[in-house]
Amino acid sequence: MSISHAPPDSSGPDISPISTSKAETGEPAPLDLVPLVATSSRRALVPRWLRRTTGPLVLLALWQLLSSTGVLTSDVLASPGRIAHVGWDLIDSGSLTSAMTTSLQRVATGLLLGTVIGTGLALVSGLFRIGEDLVDAPVQMLRTVPFVGLIPLFIIWFGIGEAPKVAIITLGVTFPLYLNVYAGIRGVDSQLIEAGESLGLSRWGLVRHVVLPGALPNAMTGLRYSLGIAWLALVFAEQINADAGIGFLMVQARDFLQTDVIVVCLIVYAFLGLLADFLVRTLERLLLQWRPTFTGR
Repeated sequence: MSISHAPPDSSGPDISPISTSKAETGEPAPLDLVPLVATSSRRALVPRWLRRTTGPLVLLALWQLLSSTGVLTSDVLASPGRIAHVGWDLIDSGSLTSAMTTSLQRVATGLLLGTVIGTGLALVSGLFRIGEDLVDAPVQMLRTVPFVGLIPLFIIWFGIGEAPKVAIITLGVTFPLYLNVYAGIRGVDSQLIEAGESLGLSRWGLVRHVVLPGALPNAMTGLRYSLGIAWLALVFAEQINADAGIGFLMVQARDFLQTDVIVVCLIVYAFLGLLADFLVRTLERLLLQWRPTFTGR
């Protein structure tokens, strides 16, 4: 019996050892990578500060347009040019600078007291169960009472000097800080506590190295929110027989129907609040460098 051998097919692939493909040798084939996001975009070419100022500039231009066409009369709302002129006159006379200094002192004092009280109560309530039983319920009851409604009582208790004004700001600052710091403490992962205990950390070591760093993001959020409440409380506080401050200028302008001065005071309030928020955000970036967060696309 004979076995015939068929001649090799000349049209098939060459399977000699010299021309062995990468798939046969086990080497991965190169992948064609397609970039999903372009490395350069138009948004990256525009500075961020310019993008952030576009909205206010558009509103300012629209305001000026409506004032120039007569849609907004000076009795209703003065034009931006008139606002700038009045603001410069107030700065030149020194009345606006003096009012800003007085208002900043009131906010700083109330913010300091509110931060100490709110953070202290949150630490007692958040770290200790008996502290929560004794502190949390009264604080939750008091925070539901509008602090503006306590102005008559503060006048009776503290008179009409600086004390009731600072007390209103302190009360407005205390509760947002308490809620956020308390939530931050109780929001710390229990597994981190167990890991710290397994490493031999004492109770104070757990508080210092685990609990407080974990609660810091919430505390910074509460501080930003408290700053906004502080400026809002200042507006009400400076209505209490004030003889200085931005609110005093607004009361005088209201009595004389000077809408331009009122708008100048409101703009000053807004810029001071924006500056305070910027400072807190800068502090937040410095203290929370260890926490990677999503910053948008």
